[in-house]
Amino acid sequence: MQIIIKEKNKTRINRLLDWIIYMIGYTIVFILVTSFFKSFHIDSKHLIIWSFIIVLILYILNKTIKPILVTLTIPITGITLGLFYPCINVFILKLVDWILGKHFEIDSLLVALLVAILLSITNFIMEEAIKQIIEKVKKHD
Repeated sequence: MQIIIKEKNKTRINRLLDWIIYMIGYTIVFILVTSFFKSFHIDSKHLIIWSFIIVLILYILNKTIKPILVTLTIPITGITLGLFYPCINVFILKLVDWILGKHFEIDSLLVALLVAILLSITNFIMEEAIKQIIEKVKKHD
């Protein structure tokens, strides 16, 4: 019985570590994008804090609203062979822009599309890194 409980705790810790790695990675992406594009603004007084808040709101919206949008737009996404999917990500980013007001502003849809693509690339890189870390930990156990 104790082995099962320990395994559940390991699973919870792994999920928490995954979540923390994702949050830090996305926060870094937002900070870097802010420095590269003039049409992408995050409140510079507390850049790291606002970037992290943006990532938290983005995470919440991706877990709640995005699945509904993906389901509703399956026909359009299918017809465009998946090219419409980044538009959903842009919509979510603009929604975060609207929620945070002056603390986060995206003036250009092209930049929003680029940020959505960068977030997708970052997600892919972090998933691969997490898989490598988990494999190394399993080898040591």
